[in-house]
Amino acid sequence: MKSRFPWPAAAMAAMLAATGVASAQDNVVKFGIARYTTHSRTNGISGIGVPPGADAQTGDATTLVFEYERLLSPNWGVELALGIPPKITAKATGSVAYLGEVLSARNVAPTLLVNYHFGQAGDIWRPYLGVGLNYTRFTNITTPYAWDVKLRDSVGFAAQLGVDYAYTKEWGLFASVAKVDVKSKLVATGAVVLQSTIDFRPITYSFGASYRF
Repeated sequence: MKSRFPWPAAAMAAMLAATGVASAQDNVVKFGIARYTTHSRTNGISGIGVPPGADAQTGDATTLVFEYERLLSPNWGVELALGIPPKITAKATGSVAYLGEVLSARNVAPTLLVNYHFGQAGDIWRPYLGVGLNYTRFTNITTPYAWDVKLRDSVGFAAQLGVDYAYTKEWGLFASVAKVDVKSKLVATGAVVLQSTIDFRPITYSFGASYRF
């Protein structure tokens, strides 16, 4: 299906390029572990011959996360968050629960955020709040059944709340929780065509180390 990637990619590139004109600013890289919880819901599965009440539910995943932030001032920064694409699985529920696991996919989900850091530069503890955009693309889609499955790309709002702890001037720890809007239309083509709209509503919990330079 046609990707909507160019628009968010261009926005990310423009915002990151804009940060480059600032002088004498800090850079922060973060790396850690993220727990990806989907909290998904669907509008059911529809198609010829599909029994009423057919549905599916996606599971959670754990992955590694990498973040880069360019600080524009002591309080404001622009952050790009990436991660190793987690493997998300879906199990049939309702009237088709007997089918078991029906789908697995990995989601590539770069997120661009504008963060506000509370407190002052040099504080040991600094909470922060960020808002921005997420782009999600599903790859490596597999199914144990003879279906050709497609999941539409998603662009949605993202927000995060976190806290930084400065262990030294360069090294520190961070913890954050992020909420992202991800909605995708699923079309599975086989003997019949199955369709569903999945509202993933993921919440990501991250923890790790940071390095400032």
